[in-house]
Amino acid sequence: MDYLKVRVPATSANLGAGFDVFGIALETPFDIIEVEKSDKTEIVVTGRSSQYVPTDPKKNTAGIVASILKKPVKLTIHRNIPLSSGLGSSAAPAAGVAYALNELYDLGLSMEELVKIAAQGEKGASGAAHADNVAPAIYGGFVIVHNDKIISLMPENIGIVAVHPDIIVSTRTARAILPKKLSLADISFNTGNAASMVVGMMRSDIRLIGESMENRVIENVRSKLIKGYAQVKKSALAAGAAGVTISGSGPTMIAVCRMYERNRIAKAMTQAFSGSRIRSEAFITTIGKGIEIVE
Repeated sequence: MDYLKVRVPATSANLGAGFDVFGIALETPFDIIEVEKSDKTEIVVTGRSSQYVPTDPKKNTAGIVASILKKPVKLTIHRNIPLSSGLGSSAAPAAGVAYALNELYDLGLSMEELVKIAAQGEKGASGAAHADNVAPAIYGGFVIVHNDKIISLMPENIGIVAVHPDIIVSTRTARAILPKKLSLADISFNTGNAASMVVGMMRSDIRLIGESMENRVIENVRSKLIKGYAQVKKSALAAGAAGVTISGSGPTMIAVCRMYERNRIAKAMTQAFSGSRIRSEAFITTIGKGIEIVE
């Protein structure tokens, strides 16, 4: 086998409650990556904001993964995930190529090993090797990443609305502004919500998941980078969302709801952004599967 094409889902990390620990795979949007054996690594990028994605293998997350695995390939990345959105745009190529190379060369790597390699690839973009985006991209569903442990669940019928505003938030900036210490009261609150979130995912309990999305301190600090945040959150909850939070480092905001409420909530959120003179795009989606081989 000399060629493989994979579908790689967008992801949402943290979910409010689980900073650097929780992540979910989304059914849409997704990237398509073509991987072909070659004498040297070459990268072609097409699609959404492709002109801003580096094609130098040393600067591209997918190219870094190919270098780590010492497998030269020609990569064609068809982008659909918004760039710098908090939806795993840099994680998707890293995870997709790690997965594809494992299949293409029959490397026999476990999913846990693929997550570690993909996280090293994403480090080139984010500056840190965090697995809360690459893990759900590979595993699918809801994923808990803690030290070297990865636990995955597949909750069903969880409506997700992801609204990406036309705002630029750097992952490095979003991490740099975070406080170095939290109070015992805030840690206790966040730990309680994280525990409740896991139970909610196990039960596919939309109400419990939504109630568990609040994060003290981190959400408050990062929300200042998103113009219109408070009104968008208020509008989503008024339209029926069980919970609203920032996706990853932002600026995308995600709402959890029942499947039939997604369109109404998406309209409320985009209108709220418009009220702040911010253009936005809504993705009507759900918690979905991980990387899949297309052909």
